Amino acid sequence: MDSHGQYGQQVVWTVVGTDIGPLLLAATRDGLVNVVFHATEPVRDKALDRLASRLGTDPVEAPGSPLLAEAIRQVAAYFAGERHDFELPLDWSLISGFNRQVLRELASGVPFGSVVGYGDLAGRVGQPGAAQAVGVAMGSNPLPVVVPCHRVVESDGGIGGFGGGLETKRKLLALEGVLPEPLF
Repeated sequence: MDSHGQYGQQVVWTVVGTDIGPLLLAATRDGLVNVVFHATEPVRDKALDRLASRLGTDPVEAPGSPLLAEAIRQVAAYFAGERHDFELPLDWSLISGFNRQVLRELASGVPFGSVVGYGDLAGRVGQPGAAQAVGVAMGSNPLPVVVPCHRVVESDGGIGGFGGGLETKRKLLALEGVLPEPLF
């Protein structure tokens, strides 16, 4: 408790190694709040500064935190091919409005091993002409991999864009059996 008898926001983080490179995982008491690709030291530091600014508290490195333990376990199981669905509490406080609506639909309605078009996802949230806005929502996803923006592709069969880079998107889709594994 702080000096006013209130519980302050606690943000804990760690970096985990994966087949797509280091991922920063950050959590609050409400759940996983942020996943950041390519979490090298400069990327990590920038992400932590952004979290501190947005959430009003300095994130604390705590790889053994109970708030992170299940997320770490499930991410490892996903990359080992042992888990297809994430069952984690999520803290949606870094995103709101249309973007949150689209990401919630994505998380609940596009299962492992499948893809959806930007326009189709827009239609699912009642905005059939908003394919570009769905692209913006994917780019602002604070919880990639767990909220699977890599499963959103172009309607003409193109892979579409991806904040983690196209090679990362291809690897995630290959892991899920949507694309063939790269030869090398």
